[in-house]
Amino acid sequence: MPTSHLTILSPKSNFNSIQTRADNDFFSPKRAAKMCGIFAYLNYNVERKRSYILEVLLNGLRRLEYRGYDSAGIAVDSDLKDGCNRSTPYLSAPPLVFRQEGKIESLVGSVYSEVDKMEVNLEKLFLSHAGIAHTRWATHGVPAPRNSHPQSSGEFDDFVVVHNGIITNYEVLKTTLVRHGFTFTSDTDTEVIPKLAKFVFDKACDAEEAVTFSQVVMEVMRQLEGAYALIFKSPHYPNELIACKRGSTLILGVNELGGETSRHLFHDVKALTANDKPKELFFSSDLCAIVEHTKNYAAIEDNEIVHIKDGSVSILKFDKKKEKPASVQRALSVLEMEVEQIKKGNYKHFMQKEIHEQPQSLTTSMRGRLKDGSICLGGLKEHMKTIRRSRRICFVGCGTSFHAARAVMPFVEELTDIPVAPLIASDVMDRTALIFKEDTAIFVSQSGETADTLQALEYALETGALCVGVTNTVGSTLSRKTHCGVHINAGCEIGVASTKAYTSQIVVMVMMTLAIGSDKMSSLARREAVIAGLSELPRKAEEVLKLDSEMKELAESLVNERSLLIFGRGYNYATAREGALKVMEIAIMNTHGMLAGEMKHGPLALVDENMPIIVLATRDKLFSKQQSVIQQLHARKGRLIVMCSQGDAKLVSPDGRARVIEVPNLPDCLQPIINIIPLQLLAYHLTVLRGFDVDQPRNLAKSVTTQ
Repeated sequence: MPTSHLTILSPKSNFNSIQTRADNDFFSPKRAAKMCGIFAYLNYNVERKRSYILEVLLNGLRRLEYRGYDSAGIAVDSDLKDGCNRSTPYLSAPPLVFRQEGKIESLVGSVYSEVDKMEVNLEKLFLSHAGIAHTRWATHGVPAPRNSHPQSSGEFDDFVVVHNGIITNYEVLKTTLVRHGFTFTSDTDTEVIPKLAKFVFDKACDAEEAVTFSQVVMEVMRQLEGAYALIFKSPHYPNELIACKRGSTLILGVNELGGETSRHLFHDVKALTANDKPKELFFSSDLCAIVEHTKNYAAIEDNEIVHIKDGSVSILKFDKKKEKPASVQRALSVLEMEVEQIKKGNYKHFMQKEIHEQPQSLTTSMRGRLKDGSICLGGLKEHMKTIRRSRRICFVGCGTSFHAARAVMPFVEELTDIPVAPLIASDVMDRTALIFKEDTAIFVSQSGETADTLQALEYALETGALCVGVTNTVGSTLSRKTHCGVHINAGCEIGVASTKAYTSQIVVMVMMTLAIGSDKMSSLARREAVIAGLSELPRKAEEVLKLDSEMKELAESLVNERSLLIFGRGYNYATAREGALKVMEIAIMNTHGMLAGEMKHGPLALVDENMPIIVLATRDKLFSKQQSVIQQLHARKGRLIVMCSQGDAKLVSPDGRARVIEVPNLPDCLQPIINIIPLQLLAYHLTVLRGFDVDQPRNLAKSVTTQ
């Protein structure tokens, strides 16, 4: 059927008059995305028990727990019973939809309880089957089963959808669908999507026109405004799945069974899997949910529609301005991740594991980049001259990523003689910060999907500035949208509180600085000293991790405290801020990281014999100033904990009144990497002792994709 025949929403349609974008409102898909998890599993020409399919879907959701969520749900096929009076408007088996508020294990209990009540056969074999799953972070409507996903088109579940993102014009779509007789049962923006799909499908059927699944989805996309990653399932199109996206990450995983998956180009004419080989196909918000099944993946681009039918994959590029979509060719990539990275191993928590992995993650971040006393960063090579001629270097990030950039900032100015502007991503847009064409803007984000950072990136691209990305996530939006960049290669980080990604961000940005400043002979000795320090870094990280038991003892002495102050300056101002953030976000303790030079401008009023205070006083050119700070705090009976370089205990606490933490010494620009590790350990032990969730702190999520 020609695509033009499917223009259900014609000039005479009630939908045509909808103003789908709010007047005078700046719209960016990235600013609207939310923190949900999507997972889907389709087996083709390989028998799988229903129990196996359920476990794959539920385990996929477990891998996405770190993203933050308050409810979850799945949809699988029911049994088509012969001889029964059919009341559904389709011939295939209707979906079984399970939704539950709370943690995934609550959903698991609910699923198996309902399955038992309904006498569903868990041992039934499916040669082909498509299932979808979702974790929801509430934005529209309270956490409740009715607001959880999959959301349905109505009574017979003709279309069920899982959604990551926010539909900004859902209210006007909802009003029109209600006028067409649709009834809404949730408070979500998502519910308009399956109902809109049914509207499109019904209109085509009323006109006695055949309509494909992808045509239905294209018409739905034509009406949606906002950010989304969507997966559609429908009994009208059994054993098919369709995924599409704009602004939210979505990954396709391919696993051909009985042989290696071919990595040739594939497009809409079944070139990838146009065979009857048994295979498994996956959709996911994150690579960590598919690594245990396959290492062959493709990142779905904005406005692409990925259709899985008869075991084959077709990709179409949707364009509102064009009647027919273009087919897309895509090569599969190979995932450089091991299953062990997404498991706790012998550790109690992911955060604990990731803290202790830092010697290895730092080694991996430097591997292949530190050669014969020089730095090799292939991702920046073509743009190095432009960076060196920059008017300014602007570092843009949020939270931990911003602190990593701040830790490197003094070294960048020292080695390059280029002014540096640290910019918090949300503030860039709040005040429309000045970024010039002659600037280099470096965007730092662990996930590469941080909404504020991506919005600032769009703004910087419009100004004509060179945009550089620093991220841990291959295939992320940040890595695709920037002109060039460097992956930090820290490995999968599951704990919400970033640890190894932070230290790898610093080491990568130090290496970037060394590469940018390598044309200055005057700084040769300094560069050589820092490069030598980089070689020592993993060993020094191993050494500082031996303070684990000491930091646990410190945590025991602080467990009942309500507040904590951390003072740093120079390179370690960022360390103070990051250490405070770690304690605050997971131990839920009121903690402030402050610039020691500002102590007398307010913070000193908080100091008494009961207030615990950590002072960062490792060896650098500001060491004597920190000694003065310690003396002033002692004079006001401050309860001091001092972090100093090995051998300096007597210098920072001559009378032994302060508790001293001694750490290995490195060049000043690398010292923040070592200094943060004891503070990470302190935050971890405080959280355990206070009885809070280490890996999933309340109200927080790993990938902050909402404003």
